[in-house]
Amino acid sequence: MPPLWFPYAQMQTMPAPLKVAHAEGVMLYLENGCELLDSISSWWCVIHGYNHKEINAAIAQQVQKFSHVMLGGLTHEPAEKLAEELVRITPQGLNHVFFADSGSVGMEVAMKMAVQFFKNNGVNGKTKFASLHKGYHGDTTGVMSIGDPEEGMHHLFKGFLPKQFFIHPSLQEMEKLFEEHSDEIAAFACEPLLQGAGGFNFYPPEFLSEAKKLCLKHNVLLIADEVATGFGRTGTMFACEQAGITPDIMVLGKGLTAGYLGLSATLATDDVYNSFLGKTYEKAFMHGPTFMGNALACSAALASLRIFERENYLKKIARINEILKEELLGFEAKGVKETRVFGACGVIETTDISVHKGIQEFAAARGVWLRPFLNVAYTTPPYIISEEELRKICGVMKEFFGKR
Repeated sequence: MPPLWFPYAQMQTMPAPLKVAHAEGVMLYLENGCELLDSISSWWCVIHGYNHKEINAAIAQQVQKFSHVMLGGLTHEPAEKLAEELVRITPQGLNHVFFADSGSVGMEVAMKMAVQFFKNNGVNGKTKFASLHKGYHGDTTGVMSIGDPEEGMHHLFKGFLPKQFFIHPSLQEMEKLFEEHSDEIAAFACEPLLQGAGGFNFYPPEFLSEAKKLCLKHNVLLIADEVATGFGRTGTMFACEQAGITPDIMVLGKGLTAGYLGLSATLATDDVYNSFLGKTYEKAFMHGPTFMGNALACSAALASLRIFERENYLKKIARINEILKEELLGFEAKGVKETRVFGACGVIETTDISVHKGIQEFAAARGVWLRPFLNVAYTTPPYIISEEELRKICGVMKEFFGKR
């Protein structure tokens, strides 16, 4: 057995992982000489492709100064500038930024903020959370509890995790829940419009906009988990924009550094932030990741944002969306339940997980890197992908199911 332990894998039976020697653009080059077109942006984060010279240069420039200093009593320009930029580009009103080192931890930060917000305001008992069925918010303990306890990937921890409240994207369910339990619920947490690792389920903006109203009515905060949906994946810079809302707390990750380094940002409104101000230390926010605001990660994120805006990535994403619709919508084959597209995300859902057994090896033999999960085969390509490359990905996916 190798000493390296891999994620989401049965180590005893998993096939040998493919070893990457280097990567460039949308291509992964393996040690064995094979070349793979990356169809999923290394879990949706490598939005500019690999080995981007401008991001490389930004990191190299910063490392000559320093790679990291603690934000406890110290600060630095990359973190300050990135906070300013995130406030500028996110929905109006999110004026305060707390950095951590992964999307999961960013969501843990959001949950702790929500609970302490009410305690700081003298409201006791609001320590529970509501979230959506088939949701996914990360792998750490707190956020596992707001992932689907029945169908989600962490269901085996059900007896260990705190019990939370779950609803479908139904305003009637939400209102009933809030009427009965709002005195217990600190926040409603959701992946706006597109649920990622729970199966790439989509729901309409109207639900989110009305959900925000119900949260206001019942004194419940709204946490938008934009770790996967942020930075253009749904067609707008942030999915919340399509619902016309400003959440009380928003969490960003994945595409924030374009896949270069671990970093997350948890943004909050003035109302949330101001509840932590006072003369007593006890009201201060009790969280402090060692690597929060890492200078190299912040430098990569600043370069990524410059590229995104300068090169009009939203236009690129709109074209990706058009091609995905042309290639995938209406596709039918044995075992295929549905195809759907949202922004730069294309999905083939099957009737059973066994239907796509072998698709990863099938695609790799044709020069495409796919990694299905649950009963879904999907593509979330880098935004720099060419039309020809994207059509190749879709073609390989359809070829596999067409052969069944």
